[in-house]
Amino acid sequence: MTPLTQTPQWQALAAHRDGMAPRHLNELFAADPRRFERLSLRCGELLCDFSKQRLDAETLDLLLRLAEARDLAGFLRRMRGGEAINTTERRAALHVALRADEPCFVDGRDVLPEVQATRQRMREFSGAIRSGAWRGSGGAPVNAVVNLGIGGSDLGPRMAVHALGEPADGRLAVRFVANIDPAEFAAAVAGLEPARTLFIVSSKTFTTQETLSNAQAARAWLGAADTARHFLAASNNVAAAQAFGIPAQNCLALPEWVGGRYSMWSAIGLPIACAIGMDAFEELLAGAREMDAHFFSAPFAENLPVLMALVGLWNIDFLGAGTLAVLPYAHRLGLLPAYLQQLEMESNGKHVTLDGEAVGCATAPILWGMAGSVGQHAFHQLFYQGTRLTPIDFIVPVGEPGAAQEALVANALAQGAALMKGRTAEEARRQLLAAGKDAAEAARLAPHLACAGNQPSTTLLLPRLAPRSLGRLIALYEHKVAVQGCLWGVNSFDQWGVELGKQMAREILPQMISGSGDFDASTAGLLAAIRALRAPR
Repeated sequence: MTPLTQTPQWQALAAHRDGMAPRHLNELFAADPRRFERLSLRCGELLCDFSKQRLDAETLDLLLRLAEARDLAGFLRRMRGGEAINTTERRAALHVALRADEPCFVDGRDVLPEVQATRQRMREFSGAIRSGAWRGSGGAPVNAVVNLGIGGSDLGPRMAVHALGEPADGRLAVRFVANIDPAEFAAAVAGLEPARTLFIVSSKTFTTQETLSNAQAARAWLGAADTARHFLAASNNVAAAQAFGIPAQNCLALPEWVGGRYSMWSAIGLPIACAIGMDAFEELLAGAREMDAHFFSAPFAENLPVLMALVGLWNIDFLGAGTLAVLPYAHRLGLLPAYLQQLEMESNGKHVTLDGEAVGCATAPILWGMAGSVGQHAFHQLFYQGTRLTPIDFIVPVGEPGAAQEALVANALAQGAALMKGRTAEEARRQLLAAGKDAAEAARLAPHLACAGNQPSTTLLLPRLAPRSLGRLIALYEHKVAVQGCLWGVNSFDQWGVELGKQMAREILPQMISGSGDFDASTAGLLAAIRALRAPR
């Protein structure tokens, strides 16, 4: 395949960029009174407004031509058909099957029956736990669930439980441990009773170092309790789980064709079902399924994930944006940026194509963010008067009318509008004069109040924060990432780079203990400094 940056479609976008770069969003809105209407789309009750992005109809047309040239339609067919689009690991990437309600095939085999069987077992486990029927080895009902996982086995369920909340009566606590630092485990079990606590070991291979370390800490904390009554596992390595002490009937399998960061819809989502109930978990799946149907059927010009991906590529590769700020205006969505960090950066933080050749352009942005409106008092200053282009996704659950909610929504809309419009030095000078400043003082201060504006943003409106709307939102970002991977020609479904750090940690640990080893000068010096800091004084 022709390298992406050498295609005629890419070259046309580069030429178009030269004409678009000096244009201000204020100019684009003035030129098209129907800009919002043309550049906002819906999927169900989710609305995406792209009108404050620095592009026009011609930009979108050129981007869509790029998608056609990269055979995005064929990629979607292969993905939906269960083909091994994860080429380096020779696996399908069919996470959409986890929320399907119709046959889905991998290597000619319908996987829907096994997906439905896992859902049924999740219903049985979560129902027994939530009802109090699941009892610890001492006979007391379990009243706390602690998930032990890391990466995709932690971030998705943790985010969803934080977003959707625990049961109203608070009878069941659902907590998470990912960090190998013992402090997180200690914080998670603080106030819990071993006799009434159930641990879920979430590890596809049951070999993840951090997770196994925390599982061992959990077993020690439980004392003499029967592990069969205090442990479940979401894992394919039943033999290893059994060797740990978890019986086979307490293990839920994970499909080989699903990667960790796409797995919250699977047995990895058991903590979510425990927290909100299986009926609500099914609503989460239903919301994602609605986005799947839209993604696989809507024309690209009306396809939310496709357009979001194209807008992101435009910002990264043609406008030079290195980051993406995700700002959910809802406290309960405060963990969403952390979840999306893994989804985007682990998926598309790649430098070679599927053919092993250099990509030739920037790929995944550095994604970051936090819940609004707190960030307004932390980093928004950089948006307004800094020197970097920073695209932003504002995520706004509209919620029910009320003074506090109206203030929150108003802040989100105001930030997007102000970052787009900006304020000229002359406007600042007039405002200072109107506030009573004399002419000299107004002239002195005006440059410090001026804001360039023209910061691009997308606003996503949800009716409320509920399982179905969260499912739509997460599936939207999943598909956006897959589309961008297709366009860049990278594999969005492996993470070989992560393995290097794990390998180095395995090499360093025993030599830290023994005090020997052959390392680079920096690592050797740091190890020596660590030994000195630990030495008795």
